[in-house]
Amino acid sequence: MAAEGINGTVEGELKNTKAYTKEMNHYPAFAGINWKRSEGNGKAFPKLSVKVRDEIVTTGEKNKDFGPLASKTGKYLTAKELYNWYREEKEFYVLDMRNDYEYEVGRFKNSIWPDGLGHFRDVKNSIKTIEHLKDKTIVTVCTGGVRCETASGLLQKYGFENVYQLEHGIVTFMDKYPNTYWEGKLYVFDSRELYGKGESIGKCRICGKTTENMVNYFKDGKNTYGVVCEECCENKMVELEGKYKSRFEYKTI
Repeated sequence: MAAEGINGTVEGELKNTKAYTKEMNHYPAFAGINWKRSEGNGKAFPKLSVKVRDEIVTTGEKNKDFGPLASKTGKYLTAKELYNWYREEKEFYVLDMRNDYEYEVGRFKNSIWPDGLGHFRDVKNSIKTIEHLKDKTIVTVCTGGVRCETASGLLQKYGFENVYQLEHGIVTFMDKYPNTYWEGKLYVFDSRELYGKGESIGKCRICGKTTENMVNYFKDGKNTYGVVCEECCENKMVELEGKYKSRFEYKTI
């Protein structure tokens, strides 16, 4: 929670998440909210967690003159509109504003990940790698649409004029238009890790093998997180953080 609003996910069996959101909509503070319902077994989040932050999306900017509170953010583009843009072969460029490991395992067709976008606070530096797109139509995308509220505004601040943001995020597009222009699976920040039933597109950072296995490991002495296949882990091709445990011991839905 922050002054900008609330960001969260309701996970569980479909009938239960529908009942929960129906009841919550009776409260004026939640009426009309866009609920992010994620179908699962109800165990993805082990406990309720509510945190208060200065910003929903951490930018580190002291006097932020962009984003939803500053009324400087990209125009909304619905999932249907994006789907039609792809079908019509309209000229536009999808900018993925998520982390590198999220992009590696799932992404929109022909999308671009700005080089160097390791954390959201790196956006203003990674923008330099896409300055040649300033006069093009840009669509920013992220998991649920929250990061793009801020990212699209930051792009505008740095001279990108025709900027859109995918309304309600990637998860909404996946649910409405499965097996179309989204490739791979969606990384989610709970015990499932990956959401969706698309084909695996992740490539092991060490050997290049197609895999969905994701681990914490050390690179150049720094802790990092990314796609490394089980074989490379088991053969100790990387220095892992802690005891190795395959993600396939968890169920992907």
